[in-house]
Amino acid sequence: MNSFGKIFRVEIFGESHGKNVGVIVDGCPSGIALSEDDFTADLQRRRSGKLGTTPRIEADIPHIVSGVFNGKTCGTPITILFENTNTKSADYSNLQDHPRPGHADYTGMVKYGGYNDPRGGGHFSGRITLGLVAAGVIAKKIIAPVEICSELVEVGGRTDIDECIRETMQRHDSVGGLVTCSCKNVPVGLGEPFFDSLESEIAHIIFSIPAVKSIEFGSGIAAAKMYGSQHNDMIIDADGTTKTNYAGGINGGISNGNEITFRLAVKPTASISLAQETYNFASGQVEPLEIAGRHDACIAVRAPVVVECATAIVLADLSLRMQ
Repeated sequence: MNSFGKIFRVEIFGESHGKNVGVIVDGCPSGIALSEDDFTADLQRRRSGKLGTTPRIEADIPHIVSGVFNGKTCGTPITILFENTNTKSADYSNLQDHPRPGHADYTGMVKYGGYNDPRGGGHFSGRITLGLVAAGVIAKKIIAPVEICSELVEVGGRTDIDECIRETMQRHDSVGGLVTCSCKNVPVGLGEPFFDSLESEIAHIIFSIPAVKSIEFGSGIAAAKMYGSQHNDMIIDADGTTKTNYAGGINGGISNGNEITFRLAVKPTASISLAQETYNFASGQVEPLEIAGRHDACIAVRAPVVVECATAIVLADLSLRMQ
C-alpha cells in the first residue's frame, strides 16, 4: 500500500495538512555518508515558487530522526520528517459533501468510509512526494555513478512553457505537461522478469506520483506503427552499445547498458478557480463548486525531480537485489 521495494524499502506517511509528512527507508547499506544538507538541492527543485506553482511555500527542512550516526548510515531504518507549517485547512471544509471533480475526494471518502483527511487532499496530495524525493536522494548515493536527468519539455502540448502557463493562470485554469527522463551509466542486468521487470518497477513507482496518467519507454506507442527492421536496435560493439535506442535501454525487462529513456504525461491539476458543475452529496443535486485554497496551475513544473528520485529508488532496489 504505502511501501515500495523488496530490499531498499520505502514507506511514505502523512497528510498534506497533518503535523508531519515523511518517509522511512529500510535496507539502506551501512557506511554511506548522509547529512541533512545532502537533501537541499533536490528539495529546492521540488519546492513551490516557480511560475505556475502553489503560493503555499513550506520550509521543507528534513529532520533525520533515525538510522544515521556520526554522519554515516547505520544499516537500520532511516526516518526523515518534514513539518507542515503553512496550512489553511478551512479552505477545504466544503469538500466532504461537495467533492472536487478529477480529484480523490470522492474515491477516498468511499474507500475509507469518510474517515480520510480531506484537508489539502490529505494523503492523496502531491505534498506526500516529499518522502519520495528524500528517499531518492539516498538511492542516488547507492547507484552512483548512474546519472538520472528529468525535465519538463511540454505544457499543454506547447514548448513555450512559461507563456502557456501564464495564459492558463489568466483563465484561472490548470494545464498538464510532458516530462522526459533518461538514465545514463546503468549497468547491464537490472530487472527481474516477469513481474519485476525494469519497466514494470519503474512504471509502478511513477504511477504512484499523483497526477501521472501515462508512461512510455523508448519508442513507446510509436512502435505500433513501425516494422521490426526499423525498430530493432543493432548492436555495434562488445559492450552491447546499440546504433539506435528504440528499446529505451531495456530488453526483456532487463537493462541492456544503453541509456534508459522514458516519458510521462502529467494531467492538469484538479483544483481550479473556475466554477465547476458537480454533484453535492448534502443537497443531492449537481451544483456549482468554487474551490478555494492554494493550488498549482501546472503541477508538472515540480514533477521532474520527483520522477528522478522515484526512478533512483527502483534502480537502487534492483541493484541491491543483484548483490
